[in-house]
Amino acid sequence: MGKIQLEVCCGSADDVIQAHRAGADRAELNSDLFHGGLTPTIGELLVAKRETGMRIMAMVRPREGGFCYTEAEFATAVEDARLLLAHGADGLVFGFLHPDGTLDRERTGVLAGLAQAAGKESVFHRAIDVVPDWRQALDQLIDLGITRVLTSGQEADVSLGTGTVREMIRHAAGRIQILPGAGITARNMDRIIAETGCDQIHLAAHKARQDTSVSNNRAIYYGGALYPPEDRFQVIDSDYIGGMVARLPG
Repeated sequence: MGKIQLEVCCGSADDVIQAHRAGADRAELNSDLFHGGLTPTIGELLVAKRETGMRIMAMVRPREGGFCYTEAEFATAVEDARLLLAHGADGLVFGFLHPDGTLDRERTGVLAGLAQAAGKESVFHRAIDVVPDWRQALDQLIDLGITRVLTSGQEADVSLGTGTVREMIRHAAGRIQILPGAGITARNMDRIIAETGCDQIHLAAHKARQDTSVSNNRAIYYGGALYPPEDRFQVIDSDYIGGMVARLPG
């Protein structure tokens, strides 16, 4: 087996720095990981690139809650994509669907074209996991020249979807990269690699970090109705990921 590439799902420049220290090959940079990852700021991208020099795929997702966007939302995605590419992103991560869950070929083609024109990669994210026919969608993405697809095998956790991921890899036949992700941990990583036959994986592993600046008033919350604790935040656990990197073949 050749070297397994490791991509880490990051929610900040600090996350990218920690992923780099852990030995990751590539980062996917987002904001708002709580909602599955939204478009990061240009500042986050600039700092992450300056501090690490690693390959960074930038998420282009204007809002949470599905992948069928209004005209204004899509226009925002296009402008964000242009700016991210112009400021050093090594690729774009995106997904566009019609209301019935089928691939929006036209909008997908627009962002794929922007990436291709810049000589960068294009990644169709886990929107693939809710399409009614992944084979048809994969063929369309291949026709559009998409570099890679991130997928859990249409399951909530990729450890449950390894059979489908393996089928995807077989169907792709080298025409598009298949990147398994969602729920990969130190306990199941080896099994997922073996069962899928993949050559790359996507994962996230965070730990809590304290911020005592809000300790004077514990009754105050700045978020929504879930009321998360305000005196801590999440950052990539470089020790945990470093241990996984050390176990990867190659």
